[in-house]
Amino acid sequence: MTAAWTLGAALAVLVIFIVWIVAIYNGLVGLSNQIRNAFSQIDVQLQRRYDLIPNLVETAKGYLKHERETLEAVIAARNAAQAAAKKAVGNPDAAAMRELQGAESALGGLLTRFFALSEAYPDLKANQNMAQLQEELASTENRIAFARQAYNDAVMNYNTKRESFPDTLIASSFGFKPVEQWLADNPVAVRQNVKVDFS
Repeated sequence: MTAAWTLGAALAVLVIFIVWIVAIYNGLVGLSNQIRNAFSQIDVQLQRRYDLIPNLVETAKGYLKHERETLEAVIAARNAAQAAAKKAVGNPDAAAMRELQGAESALGGLLTRFFALSEAYPDLKANQNMAQLQEELASTENRIAFARQAYNDAVMNYNTKRESFPDTLIASSFGFKPVEQWLADNPVAVRQNVKVDFS
């Protein structure tokens, strides 16, 4: 009876241990899938922005005839960002995320330059189609910001679970790697004081 009881207790402990490992593994898989889903939401909004940019450039072409270099740079940056996004969709690893963030930062800088340039052309500013496209782009930028926030939250939850003990033992055994958060486009500029001049 004692040997049977000991064997039964050992089997019970083994089953509990296996269930515990499976629960941790499944939790990590669930959080990993949340990251993929959150990144997919970013991708949807980025694609929306990529679709709007050629329309903006086409609308502005007639007015900005002397600014061909800027228009071509915006389209080139859009294409580079779109290519980086496609690369990151399947596997948002650290290198792909850095490449995408860099391409998005470059595109954002050129769009800012493009809009500043378009302000100098009153007829373009008054163009209804241009105003509507700018409004859609602004709305899309807000959606991208919310999607990035959701992505960063999912990454934080995953990385916290992956780094917590004893989950870290299971995570390292099964190859769950850390995931990078989406950083600010220009972290140095974001942290600088805003200059206000009322003169």
